[in-house]
Amino acid sequence: MEYISTRGSAAALDFEGATLAGLASDGGLYLPREWPRFTQAEIAEMAGLPYAQLAARIMQPFVGDCLTPDELLELCEAAYGRFSHKAVVPLVQLDERQWLLELFHGPTLAFKDVALQLLGQLFEKFLARRGSNLTIVGATSGDTGSAAIDAVAGREGVDIFMLHPNGRISDVQRRQMTTVRAPNVHNIAIDGSFDDAQAMVKRMFNDAQMTSRFNIGAVNSINWARLMAQIVYYFAAALQLGGPWRKIAFSVPTGNFGDVFAGYVAAQMGLPIQQLLVATNVNDILHRALSDGDYSTGSVTATAAPSMDIQVSSNFERLLFDCGGRDGAAMAAQMAGFEADKAMRLTNAQREGAADLFTSARAEPEDMNAALRWAREHAGQIIDPHTAIGLHAALTSDIDPAVPMVTLATAHPAKFSDAVERATGVRPQLPTRIGDLMSREEAYSELAGEYDAVRSFIEERASPAA
Repeated sequence: MEYISTRGSAAALDFEGATLAGLASDGGLYLPREWPRFTQAEIAEMAGLPYAQLAARIMQPFVGDCLTPDELLELCEAAYGRFSHKAVVPLVQLDERQWLLELFHGPTLAFKDVALQLLGQLFEKFLARRGSNLTIVGATSGDTGSAAIDAVAGREGVDIFMLHPNGRISDVQRRQMTTVRAPNVHNIAIDGSFDDAQAMVKRMFNDAQMTSRFNIGAVNSINWARLMAQIVYYFAAALQLGGPWRKIAFSVPTGNFGDVFAGYVAAQMGLPIQQLLVATNVNDILHRALSDGDYSTGSVTATAAPSMDIQVSSNFERLLFDCGGRDGAAMAAQMAGFEADKAMRLTNAQREGAADLFTSARAEPEDMNAALRWAREHAGQIIDPHTAIGLHAALTSDIDPAVPMVTLATAHPAKFSDAVERATGVRPQLPTRIGDLMSREEAYSELAGEYDAVRSFIEERASPAA
C-alpha cells in the first residue's frame, strides 16, 4: 500500500514511512493511493470476531508488507488489552432506534485511546527496526494529549512534546497529561487557542532547521495510522446491528474531522453506512462548510465541550481531496488560499461528493444541556457534553427512522463533571482505576503563544534523529 499527499508534491511512502512522518513534507496529509474494499461476504465473515482480531483484519490492507498478519495482531492485542471493557467499544441501547458506541474504556477515558494505544505500539516497533529516535510534537484541545502521552510514556526512542491552550481544557484533561512523570514526556501550556497550537505544530513540520536535526512525528489525527485505527469501530458497531445486510447511520461529535472521516473511509471500504451526521457546537465551521460550502474561520468560542472548540479542522482536507478528484496541485492551491485568507468556498465537486454521505447539525449550549438531560431521564445514561452534542444531532435528524442511529460516545462524563452536573444535577465520578488523579502532582511549562519560544524549548530537550 502506497501513501500519497493531499498536496501532490511529497514523495509517496509505505505505511511505516507515513506513520513515522505524520505530516507530508509539502504540508499535506497522507492517505492511501486507493481505498481497499471488502465484499459484502467478507464483511459478514467478520461478525463475532474479538475486537483485536477484527482490527487486524480491517487494517491489514493498509499496512501492506510493513507488518505480517501475526505481527499486526500481536500489536492489536497489546493495544486493546489495556481497555477496561472486554468488548473494547461496547454498544448501549438508548431506545428503539438510538444507540451509543462507548469509546471511552481505554486508559485515559476518551476515544483517542482506541487509536493511540495502537500508534504507540507501531512507533516502538518501527523505531526499533530503524535504530532511530522520534520527536513527537502535538497539539491538543483536550483528549489527544493525554491519550498520546499514556501511549508513549517511557517508550524507547520517543520524546513527546504536547501543546495545550492554557486554561482552555478541563482540569481532568489537563491532569491526565501533566501528572504523567516520565523523562520523555514534556507538557507545554501556551497562551492562545487550540488552533494557534495546531498551527505551530504544522509549521514545525516544515521548519528545515528542525527537520534536519530531529525526526518530527505526529500523533494528532493528521497521522494516517491514528485515523486508520478509528475505522475499525464503525465496522464493529455495524456488524452488531445487522451489517452488512442492513445500513447504519452514525452521529459523530466533531472538531478536527478525523473521527468522522474514519467513517467515510469505512464506507469506501464497503461498509453500508446510510449517513454520517457531523455534529458541531457553536464553533461550526464544518456545519457551514457542509451545508452551504462556506469554509471560513471565525473566532473560537470557549464552550463546555472544549475538544470541539476549533475553527480549522485539519482532516477536512482529506475529504476535500478525495471528493474533488484527488488533484494534489489544485488542493495545494486551494489550501494556500485558505491559509492566507482564512476562508474558502468548496468546489461543486467537493460539495456534491460530501453530500453523498454527510449531513451536519449545530448545537447551541441549551441543545447540549437538553440532550444531557434526555439521556439521563429517558435512558438512565450519564453522558459527556461532546457526546450530548452528537446525541442532539441524532435526535433531531430526519434520517429514515428504520435505520439504526449510533452516536459516538467520545469521553467518560467524569472528564467534564462540572458541565454534566449543571445540566443533570448528577456529578459523575472518575473510575476507581484513576480515582486519585486530582491529588497527583502536576508538571508543565507555560510558554508565550510564539513559535520561536516553542521551537527553542523543544530544541533544548529533544533527542537528535539518530
